[in-house]
Amino acid sequence: MNEIDKYVKTHEKRFLDELFELIRIPSISSLPEHKPDMYKAAEKWKELLLAAGADKAEVMETDGNPVTYGKKIIDKNAPTVLVYAHMDVMPVDPIDLWKTAPFEPVVKDGKIWARGADDDKGQSFMHAKAFEYLVQSGTLECNVKFLIEGEEEVGSPSLPKFCKRHKKMLEADVILVSDTSMIAPDVPSITTGLRGLAYWQVEVTGPNVDLHSGIFGGAVANPINVLAKMIAQTTDNDGRILIPGFYDDVVEVSQKERNMMAKAPFSLTEYKKALDVKEVYGEKGYSTNERTGIRPTFDVCGIWGGYTGDGAKTVLPSKAYAKISTRLVPNQDHNKIAKLFVKYFESIAPKSVKVKVEYLHGGPSYVCPIDLPAYRAAQKAYSDVYGKEPVPVRSGGSIPIIATFEEILGIKSVLMGFGLGSDAIHSPNENFPLEQFYNGIRTIPLFYTYFARQMKK
Repeated sequence: MNEIDKYVKTHEKRFLDELFELIRIPSISSLPEHKPDMYKAAEKWKELLLAAGADKAEVMETDGNPVTYGKKIIDKNAPTVLVYAHMDVMPVDPIDLWKTAPFEPVVKDGKIWARGADDDKGQSFMHAKAFEYLVQSGTLECNVKFLIEGEEEVGSPSLPKFCKRHKKMLEADVILVSDTSMIAPDVPSITTGLRGLAYWQVEVTGPNVDLHSGIFGGAVANPINVLAKMIAQTTDNDGRILIPGFYDDVVEVSQKERNMMAKAPFSLTEYKKALDVKEVYGEKGYSTNERTGIRPTFDVCGIWGGYTGDGAKTVLPSKAYAKISTRLVPNQDHNKIAKLFVKYFESIAPKSVKVKVEYLHGGPSYVCPIDLPAYRAAQKAYSDVYGKEPVPVRSGGSIPIIATFEEILGIKSVLMGFGLGSDAIHSPNENFPLEQFYNGIRTIPLFYTYFARQMKK
């Protein structure tokens, strides 16, 4: 530990300078105008990996955005770790809520503030620097491969085909990922489960043009009103989702496991205070942590239509839109759910409007066994740095490609996240505590050491 601490302390400023160069690239995968930035980010990752000690690094094409692949093979008989991360970030809207420029990182109050500070540039960068330390100190005991993609925030649509095409190149004993969070700065945790995802955009059309709301209001259906009513018919007052067949494949978690989950430190009072809400809401009969970890959900992620500018404009809009997502639990097939939603939403539409539902992307859930050698290695590494054993938790978030890795490559993933719930990922004012950033660089090298030992047993 002392040697790692010394290395981190010596290179603190350089680490931040290099990370900030990466963050300044506005690599927003969902916006076509940022396609050139995806290539800039991929080239930057190539540069970072080579500088860190990779024997080889290259930018490779997919059917969509590029990926950066790198590797260092020390011994063909040594265990191999494949580090997966993503270089793309979410859009920054609404820009007026940012307190600092989203792509001009600053350090304030002990945190890095910028889009991608945590998700996933900050967390992925920890792996490059941990790898650099192991190479420089001559203590690397594993072969290491890096796969940095550019489409995670849009569901990784091109990566499955890339993995099938390069299956031999990506062979490894485990996939190591830092794209999740910990319970608290002093409560380390390892994510053992991820929810799946299904995501749609819906379009409701009424009249063929926008109409005067005075002359036509009350005689012609307003698509925004209709859309709001349709969305309201998708969940009940107890938080249950009303789509027929939605719960058919849900695996109910045993009371024993629910009791184990309840042991994780959690303050509902502090949770509500941090979010500035008086009450929480969710499916009846489940705790807050259970609602976000082991139960499926339905959410409207965006809704728009009509006039939204300054002042008043008395218009009855022609169209209304919404972006809708469901988080899914193990055994729910996102493709099946996608079809069930389309069928249901179209069935509840009144004849006064036309409804179009487009399935944008989705992915399955994932569960990591806690008896894996890689899990035990991560457990020991966290314990050394944080002074306490990490808690296994199931995350409410989704990383669709993780389950796909297991399906295509036949490799399990271990999710060593260092983010915090307060990091505001996907939101304005995303941030990442410096302490978590540097602790990640301290912890990851220990994982390699302990994983190599576990694999020798």
